[in-house]
Amino acid sequence: MNYDRILIRYGEISTKGRNRNKFIDKLRKSVRIALTTFPSVKIEASRDRMYVLLNGENAKDIIEKLKHVFGIQSFSPAIKVEKELETLKKMALHLVQSQYNEGQTFKVTAKRSDKTFELNTDEINHTLGGYLLQNIAGIKVDVKNPDINVRVEVRKEAIYLSCETIPGAGGLPMGSSGKAMLMLSGGIDSPVAGYLSMKRGLELEAVHFFSPPFTSERAKEKVVDLSKKLAEIGGGSITLHIVPFTEVQQAIREQVPENYTMTSTRRMMLRIADEIRKNREGLAIITGESLGQVASQTLESMYAINEVTNTPILRPLISMDKNDIIKIAEEIDTLTISNRPFEDCCTIFVPSSPKTKPKREKVNQYESYFDFEPLIQEAVQKVETITIKPGREHSQEFKELF
Repeated sequence: MNYDRILIRYGEISTKGRNRNKFIDKLRKSVRIALTTFPSVKIEASRDRMYVLLNGENAKDIIEKLKHVFGIQSFSPAIKVEKELETLKKMALHLVQSQYNEGQTFKVTAKRSDKTFELNTDEINHTLGGYLLQNIAGIKVDVKNPDINVRVEVRKEAIYLSCETIPGAGGLPMGSSGKAMLMLSGGIDSPVAGYLSMKRGLELEAVHFFSPPFTSERAKEKVVDLSKKLAEIGGGSITLHIVPFTEVQQAIREQVPENYTMTSTRRMMLRIADEIRKNREGLAIITGESLGQVASQTLESMYAINEVTNTPILRPLISMDKNDIIKIAEEIDTLTISNRPFEDCCTIFVPSSPKTKPKREKVNQYESYFDFEPLIQEAVQKVETITIKPGREHSQEFKELF
């Protein structure tokens, strides 16, 4: 079937009020970015629907791209038909014949936003259904669970016919909820947290802590590859900030009792990530923490670690168990990369008995014996910034953030 357009349904965007157009504009931008390799397509958006006009481009390839665009509830390859009954009947027959296999069932589902059309929805259903039964041998009606659902949308400008409803990625369009910094460790959890955050409309910049010579260049490559995957999912670019963390981590090891080093390390990471967030005009910090999964993710640990910032800390995985997280990592194709055996700075200098219920007053006391602020500012100044775009080599820039 030679479709001429794809009809996109908004889903959650439809619940928005006066600011709906802002969400639609974000979705239009996301769709345009996802379809940059199809120069002939045009995108038309209204308050209720969006249309991708194919103009001869390959519908199958475009469908694959649209499946991953956040903000789309569902979409259908469609044909635009003049508002004339005989034309409608012939095009509906042609469409169903292109989809029909012997023994299949069908139904007609009509919606009529243009009340001036000569038939109401029930009359459209009966008229088209009868015409299809007369002209396709062996086809039967099943109104509850049909193999083919002929959708008819009667709008002011035209009638749109489709037979397929393809699920979209759901969620909100990228960037519609603002920008946040993702603390990307290289493990399984944080890329999944990034994915779920993007699904809620967040634009991401990733922050990774790198401790040479204790962590290798291969560990850095692993994080770059994870960022590429997230960029592919989002359809845009992701900025990755790689923080030199060796001196900070060594100072913690020397100044803080061993069972509190993990708590202090997380606090310093959060302070640095917050400085980068301020400079990049982000609104929140995202982590891959799941409640009780490891010693630093107990409620007491989070309470002690969170003290260093008033910035919102978003934890999309907070109530998920490891199997849930692994399943999503498999679906978004980050699990294999995360499982590469290269240590990050979270796995070096791990104390034999980390404190699972650290006290704020104690960690503050231990950190007060040493001035960490100069080391934090130096780490921020020496951040390596990489801009990663899907399908392209990343461009690397070394720049001071302040």
